[in-house]
Amino acid sequence: MKAALLSAPKTIELIDRELPPPGEGEVLIAISQCGVCTSELDVWEGKSPEKLPMEIGHEIAGIVEQVGQRVEGLRAGDSVVAWVPGGGFAEQIVVPERHCIAVAPDLAYPAVAEPLACIVNSVQLAAPALGDDVLIIGGGFMGSLLQMVSELRGPRSVIVADVRPDALQRARELGATRVVNSAEESLTDVVAELTGGSGVDLTYEVTGVAAGLDLAGEATRMSGKIAIVGYHQGGPRALALGRWNWMAYEIVNAHFRDVETIMAGMRAGMRLLEAGAIEPSSLISDRYPLADVGAAFERAGSRAAGFTKALVELGGVR
Repeated sequence: MKAALLSAPKTIELIDRELPPPGEGEVLIAISQCGVCTSELDVWEGKSPEKLPMEIGHEIAGIVEQVGQRVEGLRAGDSVVAWVPGGGFAEQIVVPERHCIAVAPDLAYPAVAEPLACIVNSVQLAAPALGDDVLIIGGGFMGSLLQMVSELRGPRSVIVADVRPDALQRARELGATRVVNSAEESLTDVVAELTGGSGVDLTYEVTGVAAGLDLAGEATRMSGKIAIVGYHQGGPRALALGRWNWMAYEIVNAHFRDVETIMAGMRAGMRLLEAGAIEPSSLISDRYPLADVGAAFERAGSRAAGFTKALVELGGVR
């Protein structure tokens, strides 16, 4: 099989290697899709402490080719999504059955499963109430997924803030109550106008940068919730902690490392997808073959206008 190996910063090599057959409780998956996650950009750019070479990619979908002994719920030919810690940019991968979920074979974008699990778990943990005013700071791929799922919880309003016109246009098309270009108008003024001066009940910070946290602290009502969904890599963040204390914010760390929690979010997310409650395939802006994984990361890192999500596709998708 062929696999993409990150051998040095911004250097992908397509290598040939053999996989062992699936062992007890394992399945061999022919990968059909693997999403490019922006959380891996630091590794790609050489800014992460992770040691190279390494195989990256963790947003996979595919078809079961072989099953090991004591595999009871899956068989060859089943379409699946799976949780993997890496190695997703490859033709095949061996995964424990317990980390796989069988899905409908006709889904356009099954590899959304892992990022969708993050979003579903974030919304479950933040627990917005019916009629809440919700603010999403960051209208990229994850922000758009969050907007789709948040709408299912019955909010009174969903406000999306970003500085990119294309992201705001997408949020508008997805049904945002109000979009705010925070570089051109005051987010706090807009929120005050929409909420009678109180602030939103729940803010999701999805940017992963300090400015997003600052905006969250300014727009959320007293005793409201701030859910940190963005991945804050790199150096420390400075907060106006005195204000956050005074405002009695409930801070929700919407990051999940327990695999069973991730799998629960993945199962719930795929039920929503299969039922047609959300349709994220429109968020894919760029598609690449396995040989062009490096180009996919270059595109994701550029954050150029029109970019939302890059997807690596392999032969035999269905």
